[in-house]
Amino acid sequence: MEVTAAVLREVGGDFGLEKVQLDAPRPGEVLVQISAVGICHTDLATRDGALPFPLPGVLGHEGAGVVVEVGEGVTKVAPGDRVGVSFASCGSCPACASGVPAYCHRFMELNYAGVRTSDGSSPLNNAQGSVGSSFFGQSSFATHAITGERNVVKVSSDIPPHLVAPLGCGIQTGAGAIMRSFAAPAGSSVLILGAGSVGLSAVLGGVVQGCGRIIVVAVRLGATHTIDPVAGPVSEQVRGLLPQGVNFALDTTGHAAVLAEALQCLGNQGTLGMVGVPSDPGAVLSLSLIQSLVLGLTVKAIVEGDSDPDVFIPQLIELYEAGKFPFDQLITTVPFSKINDGVALQHGGQAVKVVLVHDTGQ
Repeated sequence: MEVTAAVLREVGGDFGLEKVQLDAPRPGEVLVQISAVGICHTDLATRDGALPFPLPGVLGHEGAGVVVEVGEGVTKVAPGDRVGVSFASCGSCPACASGVPAYCHRFMELNYAGVRTSDGSSPLNNAQGSVGSSFFGQSSFATHAITGERNVVKVSSDIPPHLVAPLGCGIQTGAGAIMRSFAAPAGSSVLILGAGSVGLSAVLGGVVQGCGRIIVVAVRLGATHTIDPVAGPVSEQVRGLLPQGVNFALDTTGHAAVLAEALQCLGNQGTLGMVGVPSDPGAVLSLSLIQSLVLGLTVKAIVEGDSDPDVFIPQLIELYEAGKFPFDQLITTVPFSKINDGVALQHGGQAVKVVLVHDTGQ
């Protein structure tokens, strides 16, 4: 079928709306009409060449919409079901089998190869040949996407698709870091470095967990204290609030200097969680090993908030509907046709989380 997609043709370039051909779903695949799709930092990092992906190609990995057709063997969803679309995982490796698909042994292959890993084909094509697709198993910067049965999570018709979409990656990553990766107990202290959509979702996760002190760059959505880095070293300001240091620190920035400061903020047996990817990964190795040994610190890399989307996305929706997880306050909607404007809004800080919406009449 012919669909419209936002095609990226060169590293660092703009997205251009183009007509492309999309395959019918094969066994185990699901065709989704996309109603909304979030813009995530990973989309933009891949656009800028930080992660491998074949061009021309279609990005987008926080899709939400309606199932149009299913391939042979699919039983999880049926045509007409409303779904959110999350990351791809194999379902059979030890990580998937133990309920942590975010650490699937085939994660890089399934999410970044740009083709079907079964035979190397692409579900997307144009007159010149194949178009890079299957980004995070979906490539949902389009009106329709082919995805895998494991990628989709069925949701009720009551929650709008523009709220379902960002749960597929960014929101579940931030909230999951606090609620699942840290499993931060009630009364514990959390420092969140970076107040974008992931960081502010972590704040909300801290509220859900009943954390006693939630320290973040901006006082918003439940943070108990604010830290302004311009006012002095973050570690000194944190120690002024909590002389013993914090139990948990979550870095969403990926800056080596910020990571070093985060370690200085941790108390005895504290945990540093890393969501952001440093531009110089080797810089992380220079973090103080002596301090880490003396205090018994843990440094934990976090992927997708340790989430199992089938379990965690419905949990977040339930919390939202109960008024306990107001992540809707983070979202700004932009028409899909204005995707480059949406990118500029998010990059410039005028919006925390941009979600692109289609006029689907639903």
